[in-house]
Amino acid sequence: MESVVARTAAVRIALATYRPDPGEVSRDGDLPVLVRALEGAGAGAEAVYWDDPDVDWGAYDLVVIRSTWDYSWRAAEFVAWAERCGKATRLANPVRVVRWNTDKRYIGDLAAAGVPVVHTRYVAPGDPGDLPEDHEYVVKPTSGAGARFAARYTPGERETALRQLARMHEEGLTAMVQPYLAHIDRTGERALQFFGGRLLHASRKGAVLAPGTPYDEDKVAHPGLETWTPTAAELAVAVAALAAVPDAPELLYARVDLVDGDDGEPRVMELELVEPNLFLGLHPESVPAVAEAIIRAAAR
Repeated sequence: MESVVARTAAVRIALATYRPDPGEVSRDGDLPVLVRALEGAGAGAEAVYWDDPDVDWGAYDLVVIRSTWDYSWRAAEFVAWAERCGKATRLANPVRVVRWNTDKRYIGDLAAAGVPVVHTRYVAPGDPGDLPEDHEYVVKPTSGAGARFAARYTPGERETALRQLARMHEEGLTAMVQPYLAHIDRTGERALQFFGGRLLHASRKGAVLAPGTPYDEDKVAHPGLETWTPTAAELAVAVAALAAVPDAPELLYARVDLVDGDDGEPRVMELELVEPNLFLGLHPESVPAVAEAIIRAAAR
């Protein structure tokens, strides 16, 4: 049987990324590593800005959404691009997954499917701003990345939280209100990364939201990042979350972000199916497996 590697000569792959501001260096350090790995395996690969109007997406055998990390500012525009791109060629992950996963109201779908998740209430523009009065909580948008517009509050900070809600609603954003789970300060967040249908690696990071940090201040998205070996309970929750994705699509990649609930059991905080950071700098041994999975997907 002809090997995948033998078939890569004619395969052309685009890794979709964001366009840095003038003078800024891309924050995706994995991108050049992946391009080199794919080219080293004989494929044609290049990093391409997702919003470049001159790109012929149909010229690629596969477009992999890698680091389109500005999409949450332009969610409707990004989904429209994914629709066009998915019609022109194969897109990973598929456009129906992009459409579902770019709005964090998907957490409600996971909860309805019986997946343990962080309890979430949604506050859309025009909804009353009812906020918890007996515990710490987090307010953040349903479309966001890197803790953008996210903040942690105590019940005594209600007026500040209401100002955040008002600001978000002015921009047409729907807010999520979640309890702040104290275990995060002790056990952090764990990210289980899947690629090509298999667990690739896992990482752990510290708490992102410090008390008193303004919602519109930049945060360190992955503080204290380190390698992690997932527990059986964490792996079971991650697998259940992936199984609950509507229509059971074939996912090239997925990252399941977990935190511990008050009972110490893992819960899904986010399910990253669009543009998760792969943390390959922390897990360089995973690069060949990622490149192989991408090439297999492109060569089908």
